[in-house]
Amino acid sequence: MRILGLDYGSRTVGVAVSDELGITAQGVETIVRREENKLRQTCARIEELIKEYQITAIVLGYPKNMNNTAGDRAKKSEEFQAMLERRTGLPVILWDERLSTVSAERVLMESGVRRENRKAVIDKIAAVFILQNYLDSRH
Repeated sequence: MRILGLDYGSRTVGVAVSDELGITAQGVETIVRREENKLRQTCARIEELIKEYQITAIVLGYPKNMNNTAGDRAKKSEEFQAMLERRTGLPVILWDERLSTVSAERVLMESGVRRENRKAVIDKIAAVFILQNYLDSRH
């Protein structure tokens, strides 16, 4: 039973998967698109990953504001959630992702990753944080 973790952004989607026991999250890739609303190739790649890893559920980062309200990015995530559920038939769980990118940035800085190299992996690492937080909450 593997779970897919997604960090959905305006131009990128960070991707992580759980191990088969649902204990740990590993980064897979960052899907990049040219325009925010051009999601066909992004969804097609997610569907390929679902088949490849035999995914049974998806955890989608939900970017709430610090005061716990849902802003514009959260509404876009809700729309993406509905699209993924329709296209994949899998449950898509919204998971509070506040500070996941900040945490990912901190880990990369502490690991000595250069600024120009951090941009390429930050969303994938954020997806790992989102998925790992979800997995930890279940145990």
